[in-house]
Amino acid sequence: MKTFLSLLTLLLATLAGHAKLNVVATLPDYAAIAKEIGGDRIDVTSLAKGPEDAHFVDAKPSFIRVLNKADILLEGGADLEIGWLPSLVANARNSKILPNGSGHVVLSENVKLIGVPTGPVDRSMGDVHPAGNPHYAMDPVNGKFMAERITQVLSRLDSANAAFYQSNNERFALRLDQKVTDWKRRLEPYRGAKVITYHRTFDYFLERFGFELVGTIEPKPGLEPSPTHINALMSRTKEQGVKLVIAEPFRPRRTPEYVADRIGAKMLVLPDKVGAVKNVTDYFGLFDYTVTQVETALKN
Repeated sequence: MKTFLSLLTLLLATLAGHAKLNVVATLPDYAAIAKEIGGDRIDVTSLAKGPEDAHFVDAKPSFIRVLNKADILLEGGADLEIGWLPSLVANARNSKILPNGSGHVVLSENVKLIGVPTGPVDRSMGDVHPAGNPHYAMDPVNGKFMAERITQVLSRLDSANAAFYQSNNERFALRLDQKVTDWKRRLEPYRGAKVITYHRTFDYFLERFGFELVGTIEPKPGLEPSPTHINALMSRTKEQGVKLVIAEPFRPRRTPEYVADRIGAKMLVLPDKVGAVKNVTDYFGLFDYTVTQVETALKN
């Protein structure tokens, strides 16, 4: 009997030692990259869904249960999730994912942010993020920095599989480098094209591929457009040869379509994250789709 109990204890300890890490990501982009690195050695859940606005995710009570069981929490940082994540983490009663916890990962810490305010920030400026623009995942090059950070934490918490995670990270980085080279080649003929966006979601994408942002549908970040602002925007940009007006899938389309029609531009609905449109199921697919849509619109 003692031998049986000893063997059972050893078996349970072995199984526990090889249990999959439970990774919870705030957004599908982070979950998709984590899956690239962790493969079948981890379980991954995204709290937000692709079609949602990352700033205003519906904080469901079920998220608390999910976070309670998490070994790792991947958040974007730069105050992207500040409106809904902190209370969920506090109520999850999981020390691993508290700020400074062993499994709390803020991915923006590995990324150089753009759009950092140079002076004091107050509410009169709209929803400006003091740390900078939090939509850095829309630059595919930043995918490598996020993957490296995820690899580090997976390897630290599951050292037995560290070589597996590192190998996957190297493979991911190589593939991403190759894809970025191809995406740049395809969009190079349109470098310098002028663009209007609804929100500052696509700033990183535009900067990476050489487009010029000349205005936004929002008068200030997070504020709905007024007729006065829209008229001023059209008056200012009509003679600039703006090629595209871009909005995310969750935005109302009437105003950007109206602006595009009046200034002679094309209106595009582009995904701001994995899962935001049908068939965009991973990080590579996000940019394959976006580059194809932009290339087709500008080519035609």
